[in-house]
Amino acid sequence: MQIGRVSDGEDIRKRFAALSPFLDERRRRLVAASEVLTGAAIGVVAQATGLSQPTIRRGLEELHGNEKPELSTEQNRRGGGGRRREVEKQPGLLEALNELIQSAIRGDPEAALLWVSKSQRHLAEELKKLGFHVSHKLVGRLLKKMGFSLQANSKTREGANHLDRDAQFQHINAKVQEFQEAEQPAISVDTKKKELVGDFKNGGRELRPKGQPEPVQVYDFIGELGKVAPYGVYDIARNEGFVNVGISHDTASFAVASIEQWWNALGKERYPDAQRLLVTADCGGSNGARVRLWKCELQRLANKLGIAITVAHHPPGTSKWNRIEHRLFAFITKNWRGKPLLTHEVIVQLIAATTTESGLSVQCRLDEEEYVKGIKISNIAMKAINLVRDVFHGEWNYTIHPFGVGSTRSSTTKEVR
Repeated sequence: MQIGRVSDGEDIRKRFAALSPFLDERRRRLVAASEVLTGAAIGVVAQATGLSQPTIRRGLEELHGNEKPELSTEQNRRGGGGRRREVEKQPGLLEALNELIQSAIRGDPEAALLWVSKSQRHLAEELKKLGFHVSHKLVGRLLKKMGFSLQANSKTREGANHLDRDAQFQHINAKVQEFQEAEQPAISVDTKKKELVGDFKNGGRELRPKGQPEPVQVYDFIGELGKVAPYGVYDIARNEGFVNVGISHDTASFAVASIEQWWNALGKERYPDAQRLLVTADCGGSNGARVRLWKCELQRLANKLGIAITVAHHPPGTSKWNRIEHRLFAFITKNWRGKPLLTHEVIVQLIAATTTESGLSVQCRLDEEEYVKGIKISNIAMKAINLVRDVFHGEWNYTIHPFGVGSTRSSTTKEVR
């Protein structure tokens, strides 16, 4: 081959294809530029290699020593190259997206994975209304970085689908935001599933010497220590959990006593100027919207603390979307996986040792009180509760105001023996 002869485009393509797997970004443009130096037209080289003509010209400048500043052998691009991230160009974008998805977060209560029910296009449109310049693809990338995934609908039985389900989620989210802006406590509460105490198999695996699994009982019959009912209180703003491990019945009295224990241990110190408390809870169970004892016990607590207690229940069939499920309970389950819950002390220690990279901290205590089942509240006692219902679904959203500070447990409760 004579020097200066125009190389055939096919030959350039073959050579470049053979070398390309062994070249980084910088070396590819240098090889392409060297083809131009042998006499090939820059357009022919661009077509054969798939590189743009500006890229090849930059390679020529580097070969001629005109590229400034000099690049080290490890660098492909000049320092500061590339576009700025959208979250840097648009301050507040990530925070705005996080606010939009709060009412659409879903997830398995026993897993740390979360997913979002709203579509990426819908979220992008909502962000545009707030003044941000985004595409649905950018929303998808941001959600992935935040630990979310977008999934299609699945035919799962989650109970009745109330017409105002989504509206109630929006209402709860607005209430939480309102309390946080006013620096008033907002908590999410629920009872984790009951656990057998003893040398019983616990789901998951942990590292142990090979061939030496920890022996446990073959059958899961209730042992001498029975079961425990961990009632959790999650401080939404502070990412802080409190768990009251009950050894008696999971009643409304136990639920409200757990909230009171949280207040004594953490709440009054974190919120010394609190005038009201927001409680987000499931629609059923010991803290259910239709449980009379729950409201009666809340009145007692409101009187004792001297603050109004606002309650917002999740719609029926949506208990696993409660914040406490995927922000506290999921990590407790993950922390004690593969470990038999041998004693009450072991359970308390394992719960208290639960932490996350996002800064979750947990306090735990054992509640040895006896909570009696079968307590009924009369109509007269219900009318005596200082309860104000919201205009929107008052059966789910209501506030119980205190009558006075230091009141004791209501004498209007009637125990059924």
